[in-house]
Amino acid sequence: MARRKKIYEGKAKTLFEGPEPGTIVQYFKDDATAFNAEKKDVIEGKGVLNNLLSEYFMVGLGQIGVPTHFLKRLNMREQLVRSCEIVPLEVIVRNYAAGSMSKRLGIDEGTQLPRPIVEYCLKDDALGDPLVSEEHIAAFGWASQQDMEDILSLTLRVNDFMSGVMLAVGIRLIDFKIEFGRVYDGDFQRLVLADEISPDSCRLWDIETGRKLDKDVFRRDLGSLTDAYSEVARRLGVMPNTPPTMGKPTLVN
Repeated sequence: MARRKKIYEGKAKTLFEGPEPGTIVQYFKDDATAFNAEKKDVIEGKGVLNNLLSEYFMVGLGQIGVPTHFLKRLNMREQLVRSCEIVPLEVIVRNYAAGSMSKRLGIDEGTQLPRPIVEYCLKDDALGDPLVSEEHIAAFGWASQQDMEDILSLTLRVNDFMSGVMLAVGIRLIDFKIEFGRVYDGDFQRLVLADEISPDSCRLWDIETGRKLDKDVFRRDLGSLTDAYSEVARRLGVMPNTPPTMGKPTLVN
């Protein structure tokens, strides 16, 4: 088997050089982290489920005209994606109060917000990904004014799509985090949706029962994370033919 060069290893994914210039292989790990990696565990099958679910969402978004870095799924744990220059921002959309917003503003979890609220955080684990304003973004040159207009427009389209998809299977989209990257076509650059969309990066609640089907299950010790993610995949029709609890393959670095 050919050896692959590792580019980057994060909390939930490892990136390798792709087979063609301008491509990257994105490997989904079973590692689960919370509270800026203060809480850690390995959840068998999580990487398989996140790979399948992120593929499902990225393909669907591409079909409605949202540009993404996704090219194709290679196997149960890997995707081929376009290499891009990541914008150093996490973009958060909140449809209902939960998590840090509830703590910051004293709003009960589950309160529906008057409209979707978009927040920005600086991507910096050492600083705890602090909340920043558009003034900070402009002043420090993290993104241009045109970038921010495009990011906002694309983010709201993602929210509309995701909310509708989840509502159709009895799940409420409470909030989610996405990232963007810049790809170059000749001398021109454009923004694409990057990273992943999965229950790791969304809050998903069952509409009937309020059961949490996202990483809060791990954060708050609410049961089996694999069961929660499997339920989302089952409702969306993307469950793998083989159980996701099978052992993960050995990586060749």
